Amino acid sequence: MLLAIETSCDETGVAIFSSEGKLLKDYLYSQVALHSPFGGIVPEIASRKQLEVLYPLVKMALGEVGIKPTDLKAIAATFGPGLLGSLLVGVTFTKTLALTLNVPLFAIDHLEAHIFSVLFERDIPFPFLGLLVSGGHTALFLVRGYDSLELLGHTRDDAAGEAFDKAAKLLGLPYPGGPVISKLAEKGDPHRYHLPRPMLDEGNYDFSFSGLKTALYQLVRGERDLAREDLCASFEHAICEVLVEKTLRASRDFGVPRIVVAGGVSANQHLRKLFMERAHGEEVFFPSLHLCTDNAVMVGYLGWIKWMSGESGDLIREPYTRAVYKRKD
Repeated sequence: MLLAIETSCDETGVAIFSSEGKLLKDYLYSQVALHSPFGGIVPEIASRKQLEVLYPLVKMALGEVGIKPTDLKAIAATFGPGLLGSLLVGVTFTKTLALTLNVPLFAIDHLEAHIFSVLFERDIPFPFLGLLVSGGHTALFLVRGYDSLELLGHTRDDAAGEAFDKAAKLLGLPYPGGPVISKLAEKGDPHRYHLPRPMLDEGNYDFSFSGLKTALYQLVRGERDLAREDLCASFEHAICEVLVEKTLRASRDFGVPRIVVAGGVSANQHLRKLFMERAHGEEVFFPSLHLCTDNAVMVGYLGWIKWMSGESGDLIREPYTRAVYKRKD
């Protein structure tokens, strides 16, 4: 049995896998209601709630599967990137448990877990392009294997999900902003308002959404009678178009016809639709909706891969807030 823990930010995830890699149980505790009044995540609140709910979730999961802690043969936990306080809760808990049980602990990178979450559900041959789009990260990788990710580009300022949240706050909409904007956008005209496509025509695979957010602010400040649904649709379309076009360009430039889109923003239906409309010969894969947001299933799957490959574990490794990847020349 393998126990997986996810505490990188405000979600608390627990999952249990069999030795054969079958998911036996998973739980996810959301803190959205706690942070909504503040319009964003408050790190101190997030870490304190992680500390409060993690052990009861683990105990409940073990009970549901009908096993004791001593039945565990391996543990996997998110070590970063993320909020340091939240990460420390999960890392400290799993290090203590692994030492007590004398079992290997596998340090899982949060971004890699998102990218490989699709492979838990279906077989996708390597290599493929991995587009990670979430509240804290937007990055494009060339993925040659489980241990080979080369960074092609990343956001130079705001992540895509962060841009949605900030736009929602500007428009007086509740947190988290992405789902709310997407819901309003369904009734809007994405071509009503002209908004910039940052870095779309530059010869690289980096992203930038801060200027788009500024353009939205200037539009809201300069006009009184704005159609909110149209504004949300135009903003959403601008972000999605940049993500889709730059990813498809990279796919063609590198001759890699398979694309995996993962992370919280990959649940956005307009993004999915736009990829399918504009892909010509490329295969685009998305995880199931419940695997798009932070969860312990993706952590457990990647931990199981490491366990089966014979890795020895990472008891001396420390949590980290920022990931560093080798950029492809």
